[in-house]
Amino acid sequence: MQVKYLCPYWGSSHLSAKKFISKALRAGYDGVEINLPDDTNFDIELKEALAETACDFIGQQWLPPATETLEQYRQRMLQKLKRLVALKPQFINAHTGKDFFSFADNCSLIETCFQLSQSSCINIVHETHRGRFNFQLATSLRYIDKFPELKFNADFSHFCAVSESLLEDQEQALEKLLPHCRYIHARVGFDQSAQVNDPFAPEWQYHLERFVQWWQKIIDLAKLRNEKEFFICPEFGPFPYIQQLPYTKKETVDQWDTNVKMMEFLKSKLIC
Repeated sequence: MQVKYLCPYWGSSHLSAKKFISKALRAGYDGVEINLPDDTNFDIELKEALAETACDFIGQQWLPPATETLEQYRQRMLQKLKRLVALKPQFINAHTGKDFFSFADNCSLIETCFQLSQSSCINIVHETHRGRFNFQLATSLRYIDKFPELKFNADFSHFCAVSESLLEDQEQALEKLLPHCRYIHARVGFDQSAQVNDPFAPEWQYHLERFVQWWQKIIDLAKLRNEKEFFICPEFGPFPYIQQLPYTKKETVDQWDTNVKMMEFLKSKLIC
């Protein structure tokens, strides 16, 4: 099985589509993950750049908060998803639903995603994330019970922050969720935040090792399914994910360098 690495557009939105893809490929990535900005000209340039390069593309569906009804949210979500479908990504990574929506309402949004995925023949995975329907591990299992075909993007840093733990007391629940993970956001979190300041600092060694163990299990399960390729996106984010020093606002690490270093580390660490 081939593991491919994606560069997140998050933190590089000052770059045009072509410049971003060029920079990502030069750094050793196989492709990119992009949440489309509110500029349809970006879509045109992105389509051209993808046609000109051997670059894998994963579309990300993320919406800024808004005061709206469920149906208004659904329409916003569908609008972004359809824009991504038109660009023919390998699959779509979706931030789906809200933690305060009812179970039934979130289920209806998941069903909407299933319908679009079926009509477009493009898979949609749902990122485990604070604020979404799958913001917490045990809660996510309820949706798996209803939708056994549900697929997740494993960003377990959010589970850790929500539960204020490294999930040591939720091993059985995690084992039920791992087979549903089809994509990885490789970011290390801890019990008080979704991102450590530097995953390679010695004080975070235990946390890094625990996350790598989870990622390796996901890779192992993908191999058992005879998948030909699997995607990982090192996704350490910019401020406010990266901490800044007070007054000077100097960032404690460089986001781009941290993600490249994580990619290189995982290439040598994970058994594929």
